[in-house]
Amino acid sequence: MKLSMSLNYAGDVKAMANQVVEYEEAGVDLVWVAEAYGMDAVSVMGYLAAITEKIEIASGILPIYTRSPTLLAMTAVGVDVLSEGRCVLGLGASGPQVIEGFHGIPYDAPIGRTREIIEICRKVWAREDKLVHNGKRYNMPLPEGEGTGLGKPLKIITHPPRPDIPILLASLGSKNVQLTAEMADGWLPTLFVPEKASIVWGDDLAAGEAKRDSSLGKLDIMAGGMVAIGKQDEVAPLRNYGRASTALYVGGMGAVGKNFYNNVFSKYGWEAEAHELQTLYLSGQKKEAEAAVPDDFLEASSLIGDESYIKDRLAAYEEAGVTYLNVAPVGPDPMGSIRKLRELIG
Repeated sequence: MKLSMSLNYAGDVKAMANQVVEYEEAGVDLVWVAEAYGMDAVSVMGYLAAITEKIEIASGILPIYTRSPTLLAMTAVGVDVLSEGRCVLGLGASGPQVIEGFHGIPYDAPIGRTREIIEICRKVWAREDKLVHNGKRYNMPLPEGEGTGLGKPLKIITHPPRPDIPILLASLGSKNVQLTAEMADGWLPTLFVPEKASIVWGDDLAAGEAKRDSSLGKLDIMAGGMVAIGKQDEVAPLRNYGRASTALYVGGMGAVGKNFYNNVFSKYGWEAEAHELQTLYLSGQKKEAEAAVPDDFLEASSLIGDESYIKDRLAAYEEAGVTYLNVAPVGPDPMGSIRKLRELIG
């Protein structure tokens, strides 16, 4: 397994970006740069390209609605040029609250749009011919009767360093996971519990892989959780750091019936807890929601314990097909935990 971690998108982003240099030296293979509704991710990715040497730089994620497909392709080429081949294009649909509320764009056809965007990006990067795409959602050039009629097929000016920049999809829903397994280079799930993942996504991954082009190779799976390595009784309380984010995602990230994270939590078997978390969070009882997060979920979705325990957790993630262990170090010695984890992974 390789090792990846996310850059926090709140707080002093520049200071956290500079810390990536230390994590690169400690053995982290890939860093995710989030884009919610704060700073854009691409600016930070360009900065990381300048101050690092070997770590992969991934958008985690760019929402598919906020940029045209060709701009997404151009952006990946730009970061790939500046980083000398270290860009990873992470894409996702985000959610209607952000897309419609903050960006003012209709949240429609996420699966169909994602499929076309992947096709367009790969056409742009291949640079085999001028770009022509006739799809249901996107057309390049615009068809007759739309626009000024002056559009013409073009080919990207820059010669991409790689025609196969990796595309990763953050997906949770059934059809989206099937599309990921069919077309993407990697999959970024959330709230991942390795022992239960196949219950939620196993059939969908298999259905998508059955349609997968063999030239894409094996699908990478990027999943993990908080990490702290030390004496069991000393580090176990650190799992409580996961309460706030779990309550936010399961309880408050979306409306009733439109919360993808809540659906996953229910499918894992915590259906009553998922309902309670959402009821509490949406009624403004955030602290109560955090307290209601099940302890066994916090343990199952993290890597916090002594070395022997961590080895068992690593085996569980490997058994679940994880190829990039995506971690968030917590506790007094985050860099030490990363170095020790790198040593245990080998």
